Amino acid sequence: MSLTLININHRCINLLPLATAIVLKQTIMNMKAIYFIAGLLISGNVWAQQQSGRVVYEFTRQMMLRTDVREGGGGMEMAGPPPAQRTHVIKLEVLFGNNQMLRRSLEENVAPEFGNENGIQFHVGLGDDDITWLNFTEGRKVEQKEFATKQYLVTDSVRKGNWKLTGETRTILGYACQQAITTRPGKRNMISMENGVMNRKELPDTSNIIAWFTPAIPVSTGPDFEGQLPGLILQIDINGNTTYKAVEVSQKVDVAAIKEPKKGKKVTASEFSKERDKTMEQMQRNGRGG
Repeated sequence: MSLTLININHRCINLLPLATAIVLKQTIMNMKAIYFIAGLLISGNVWAQQQSGRVVYEFTRQMMLRTDVREGGGGMEMAGPPPAQRTHVIKLEVLFGNNQMLRRSLEENVAPEFGNENGIQFHVGLGDDDITWLNFTEGRKVEQKEFATKQYLVTDSVRKGNWKLTGETRTILGYACQQAITTRPGKRNMISMENGVMNRKELPDTSNIIAWFTPAIPVSTGPDFEGQLPGLILQIDINGNTTYKAVEVSQKVDVAAIKEPKKGKKVTASEFSKERDKTMEQMQRNGRGG
């Protein structure tokens, strides 16, 4: 009688009948498919919620103004202590949904006025009553602006910016945010006085901008620089003296309120700049008595 030794690896022994093993394998595959589909549905629901909402921002602008001016033989002279810092604060809201957004002031805007003992008044208009609407699908932007008692509808395209991610992170209102920086060339106004006449001069200026946006809400909107970053902007700092900071984020929004403004004279951004400069020059000539 002969014996044959067979080396059996215990890890390969299947004690279940073949039919039962096939059924179990199919059941496991079906369960994985169910979990996968459920995950997609949950993710899709969260994604849909993040496509619309309302954000309230606090807008703060700090101004260094000297009101104690007196007229001298060589023009305007400064007297007294250094200029005091003036702070102007308002609240804005941004509504977004249906691939559109609307930005407007939450409060009646009262532009600050400053004066001195000589009767010279400084009126600082900040444009806080503007309404801005964007359609991201069409790449179109419309701003309703009031200037010199006239209403304008300024049409423009959604512009792109040259941003750099710094790798810095922070949490704002519970949202993980990333930092992005850029610069923006522009102009600033310098006001001087000579022989009782106030003159306004525009000087070239460059703004240094820091923005914090959250990819958790993948909508390219915010209080400014909309359409430029891959997420909702929750905070902006411009030159250290102008800030936008989100103080409330809500998923509830009146989508019907996100509509294109219709009140005012329709002009392009270039045409509005020309009309504004022409009006300012006329006001300056009137101030000289010309």
